[in-house]
Amino acid sequence: MAMKIPTLLLCCALPFAYASRLLADGMDDVKKQAENGDKSAQVVLGLAYATGKGVTKDNAKAFELFQKAAVQGHYWAEYQVGVCYVTGEGVPRDYAKAFEWFQKSATKGNPDSQTALGRLYGNGEGVPKDLSKSFEWMQKAAVHGTAEAQLSLGRMYGNATGAPQDDTKAFEWFQKAAEQGNAEAQALLGIFYMTGRGVPKNDAKAFEWNQKAAAQGDVKGQFNLAVMYANGDGAPRDFVRAVAWLNLAAAQEHDGAKKMRGEIERLMTPAQIAQAKKLSAELFAKMPKK
Repeated sequence: MAMKIPTLLLCCALPFAYASRLLADGMDDVKKQAENGDKSAQVVLGLAYATGKGVTKDNAKAFELFQKAAVQGHYWAEYQVGVCYVTGEGVPRDYAKAFEWFQKSATKGNPDSQTALGRLYGNGEGVPKDLSKSFEWMQKAAVHGTAEAQLSLGRMYGNATGAPQDDTKAFEWFQKAAEQGNAEAQALLGIFYMTGRGVPKNDAKAFEWNQKAAAQGDVKGQFNLAVMYANGDGAPRDFVRAVAWLNLAAAQEHDGAKKMRGEIERLMTPAQIAQAKKLSAELFAKMPKK
């Protein structure tokens, strides 16, 4: 599995405290403070260069500023340096160096770095693969409320990777991530409710969580929601809505979506098929754009 880190929070979103400082002090003052070695100002300026907020976007300058703050022990800058080494933005990609910086930040309690460290251990990137250590760091981040870590912890319990097989615990962690809006976790929660895995079977709840995931563009949620509409599980049977969701799943190359769509369309009129196509466009227009 390839390393996944939310792209440049990674250098993308200005944390509230730093954004407030940028607005209060002004870019010129922040630049002066950064030049004088103020590590917080260096992080603020680095984020500005990484996002193009108030300055011309420049990943190399962003990395340089993050690194200056990181060597002074700024835990969030350490995370940003690690992210830049993973993505190769502003510096050549280097998983071993990313691991070093994530570890510095993770040991200071940064849940984002703990999650990243768990990923590196799980994938064997920059460090020998070690599923037990991956689980350890994911658990630390999950307890802090990081949705990505909660999702990963659920997968580890569900797949018996780095942790004993435990569907009940897998369900619990998926639920925590799903309640934070994580689409993958919502789709997995839907599957668990559909199959009675780790929780009593409940079609109404399965439909609810698959619908949430599908609306965010999750392909598994879209396919499973279509199956539920086609079978009348958790909601009245509705071939138009089933095909509408299958259209969207097929557009994401879901295995089986095209075949199932063809089977259902044989039971529909041309008008219904056209209605499903129109509904697909409407549903897609409402989805968050990545």
